[in-house]
Amino acid sequence: MSDMIKAFVIDSIDGKVESRLKEISRADLPDEPILVQVAYSTVNFKDGLALTGVAPIAQKTPMVGGIDLAGTIVESASPEWKPGERVVINGWGLSQQHWGGYAQFQRVRPEWLVRLPDTFSLTQAMAIGTAGYTAMLCVLALERMGVKPGRDVLVTGAAGGVGSVAVALLAKLGYKVAASTGRPETHDYLRGLGASAVIDRSSLSSPGAPVQDERWAGAIDTIGGHALANVLAQTAYGGAIAACGLASSRDLPASILPFVLRGIALQGIDSVMAPKAAREEAWLRLAADLDPRKLDAMTSIAPMSELTELATRILAGDIRGRTVIDVNA
Repeated sequence: MSDMIKAFVIDSIDGKVESRLKEISRADLPDEPILVQVAYSTVNFKDGLALTGVAPIAQKTPMVGGIDLAGTIVESASPEWKPGERVVINGWGLSQQHWGGYAQFQRVRPEWLVRLPDTFSLTQAMAIGTAGYTAMLCVLALERMGVKPGRDVLVTGAAGGVGSVAVALLAKLGYKVAASTGRPETHDYLRGLGASAVIDRSSLSSPGAPVQDERWAGAIDTIGGHALANVLAQTAYGGAIAACGLASSRDLPASILPFVLRGIALQGIDSVMAPKAAREEAWLRLAADLDPRKLDAMTSIAPMSELTELATRILAGDIRGRTVIDVNA
């Protein structure tokens, strides 16, 4: 086994963030008890922020990027985990405080790991990644808040990673899914994932009345800003929204009126530090409820050498579905 491995490293040079593919020594890896041979990582919106330096995601440098990884344990000092087990990690501060998945090997903490259901290959695990796992957390939240199959639900940012998986999951579970997107070329793609209607993002992106016609029993919002405010205003009495993103804005220019006049519930979704039980439930439900054919239809694979371009594209909203990173290509 070679001592040198490929990694995509975020660094700070003269106060400017620079990210590049380079070789590092396995001896440089963090001093953690489990060594994983990484097969794949992925590209999420947060990865785009980290690699470009648009937001100060990496809190120390040098930092190996990648908030996700899927691979196989090769060494373990933990009695809970054995060599040969297939595992996945989502979040836990990877690419922020801890070295992440853009490396051929990584040393990690046992409490970060989730056993990968047999249903999924390592490639499919990262086709899901943080985006898909977050989508499942959102679906679970809507279920807990009483949004039943058969009702009209809305997904914003529907052609992105979280949105694509959310549309596929909700459609399979029997919801009537409206997909909001600003990209006309993705309409057929979204209908193929199960959307029964596609609405233009522009109808949600401007300031609107604080209370509007009731349209949605529930919604998954990845956008924030005026979009989320309008979704709140359009949610039916007793409805619920799971909010997990801020691709448009971190602001919420909304009124209290939908909450007090219609009893709307707004649940924030955190995927980074979610407890292990929630992660395991999400992955088991993904194995049961995500159609692998639809997952494959939304997935492309790229090498680490393309990460700089992909980071820029995902921030521009120019990536459809999910992009898996083959760290060994």
